[in-house]
Amino acid sequence: MKATYDIALLTERKYVNPTVTDWYMDQVLEEDGLVKGALEKLGYSVIIVDWADPEFDWSSVKIAIFRTIWDYFHRFDVFQAWMDKVKNQTTFINSFDQILWNIDKHYLNDLSEDGIPVVPSHFIEMGTKTTLADLHHKLGWNKSVIKPCVSGGGRHTYLLNSENWAEHEAIFQELIAKEAMMLQPFMNNITSKGEVSHIVIGGKYTHSVLKLAKSGDYRVQDDFGGSVHDYTPSSEEIAFAESVALACDPTPTYARIDLVWDNNDQLAVGEAELIEPELWFRKYPEAAIALAKEIDKEFKALA
Repeated sequence: MKATYDIALLTERKYVNPTVTDWYMDQVLEEDGLVKGALEKLGYSVIIVDWADPEFDWSSVKIAIFRTIWDYFHRFDVFQAWMDKVKNQTTFINSFDQILWNIDKHYLNDLSEDGIPVVPSHFIEMGTKTTLADLHHKLGWNKSVIKPCVSGGGRHTYLLNSENWAEHEAIFQELIAKEAMMLQPFMNNITSKGEVSHIVIGGKYTHSVLKLAKSGDYRVQDDFGGSVHDYTPSSEEIAFAESVALACDPTPTYARIDLVWDNNDQLAVGEAELIEPELWFRKYPEAAIALAKEIDKEFKALA
C-alpha cells in the first residue's frame, strides 16, 4: 500500500535530508521546517520532496506547495514537462496557471497595464536581430541591467553601460538565439537604498526585509554577498505591496513583492514572486502560521 500525504513541500534534491550543511542550507531547512511544523499543528501530514524525484507518486499528495525549487530555471524544459504531467495528479499552490504566468517576466507588462508602477522593462523576443548598442541608442539608456525572461538567482544577469556593450555582445547573441531577454534601466537607488521585499499571504501583508548589495556591487542576493536586514515599511509601502498581490488574479496564496525606489524616487515593482520566493519566515515565524492557515482554507475547499 503506497504512502499518502496531505501536503508536499517542493524543494530541490540537495535540501532533502542533507548529511552536511552550511549556514545557507541551515536557513533553507529552518524555513521549510517552520512551514511544515505549522501545517502539522493543523493536523496535516506533510512531506518535503524533490520536485524532480522520478520515483515519487504525485497522486499520493493532495496539495503540492512550491517552496525551494531553486534549480528549475537551469532546466526549464524539464520543469515545464514535469508541471504539465503533475498538474493532473495533485493541486499546486500557487496554482498552475499562476505559476505559468509568473514564471516569465513578461508578467510585468500585465501589471503595468493594470496601472501598477513597475521598473521600465523592454523585452527582446527570442530570435530578434539587434545589438546591445542599438537597443541602448533606441531606448536612450546609458546604464542598464539585462536578464533572461525566465531566470532566477542572478542567472545571466549583467550590468551594462556604454563601455562594456561590446564585451557582452557575444553572450547576448548566444542567449537571444534561444530565449527572450529583458532590458531595464539601472535603478540608481538600488546601491544606496537597496530593495525591500514585502511578504503578502492571502492578500494580507505580514512582514518585510531590506536587501542591500555589498559595497561595489548592485546585486542584493546573498549569493553575491548581499545582506538582509529587518525593515519597518510605511503604510504607503504596505498598501502598495498588497495592491500588487491583489492585481495578480486570482489573489495568490503567497507572494513576495520586491519594491525599489525608481530614478524618480517613486516606488516601483522590481519583481512579484509567486513561484518559489524566499519568504524569510525565520525573521517572522508568524507568517509561516499565516501561510498554513491559508493552505488549510484551500485544502478544505478541495473536499
